Amino acid sequence: MENTIKKQLLELAEPEYRKFAAALIPNIDNVLGVRLPALRKLARSIAKGDWRTYLRHAESEYFEEAMLQGMVIGYLQTDIEEMLRAIADFVPKMDNWSVCDSFCIGLKFTKTNKDRVWDFLQIYLSSDKEYEIRFGVVMLLDYYVEKEYIDRVLQRLDAIKHDGYYVKMAVAWAISICYVILPEPTMAYLTSPCSLDDFTYNKALQKITESTRVDQPTKAIIRGMKRK
Repeated sequence: MENTIKKQLLELAEPEYRKFAAALIPNIDNVLGVRLPALRKLARSIAKGDWRTYLRHAESEYFEEAMLQGMVIGYLQTDIEEMLRAIADFVPKMDNWSVCDSFCIGLKFTKTNKDRVWDFLQIYLSSDKEYEIRFGVVMLLDYYVEKEYIDRVLQRLDAIKHDGYYVKMAVAWAISICYVILPEPTMAYLTSPCSLDDFTYNKALQKITESTRVDQPTKAIIRGMKRK
């Protein structure tokens, strides 16, 4: 089955698109150049078939092979515990922001299983591996920025201590989303003695000011909060 999947990916690859896609993810060199709609179509097809065998033997030689596995998991129709096992098996394969973030946005089953997935994410938020932490953080910003969870989300983000660039950027992004959706508790957090390093704190402020959902007077206040 895996050889067939790889063959399909190679046939779908576009050399010109490869140049574009590879430029977006500078730290990898295994991009084939398969467009996302084509990957999604293939993923849906696999998820309707013998996906367990596929996931058991799936390779990650190419960027698109990893992306495809993540998409397949997002399309699965199975019970939550089998879903979480599939996620746990996949997370260690992530080695770039694109696969991580696309994977997270596909895990829409989280919306109806908030408490169980929250518990599941804690091990990743406490990890020492860059993309495991980023996975946890992006899951928080995708599914947990709401009144019931905001205090816990900000606490978890504040507790993250990792020097990885893609962790810091994810935390800054998450805090900016928190501010856009729930400005009052997030402003209280940002003006408290929070534990964010200067780079992450200032990057969060920058991302808030880049949002089209924040008015100009507020952006002026946010800019004035920058750490020197």
